[in-house]
Amino acid sequence: MSDGPEKTAFEERLQAAEDAAHGPKRKDPGKSDAGSAQRAIELAMRLGVEMVAAMVIAVVIGWGLDRLFHTKPWLMILMVPVGLAAGLRNLLRAERKE
Repeated sequence: MSDGPEKTAFEERLQAAEDAAHGPKRKDPGKSDAGSAQRAIELAMRLGVEMVAAMVIAVVIGWGLDRLFHTKPWLMILMVPVGLAAGLRNLLRAERKE
């Protein structure tokens, strides 16, 4: 391989890909970063949606089972704690990733 402009362009692209993968580096730790606030808002929105989605899915499953087995409203009521547990599990898993 040559050490010409192709290698420099490749190294620049490689460095840009590494920077994108690891996120932007803070240059001044004393200043607040608007990007971190944006990421915090995105995480909060994601966690809220995951919690609500888990509850809605559990209630819909309970409602469907109630209609199937003619047990109104007992299975739907029993599915609420299941949905709550699933939502909390998703929150904890997402929190560990971040």
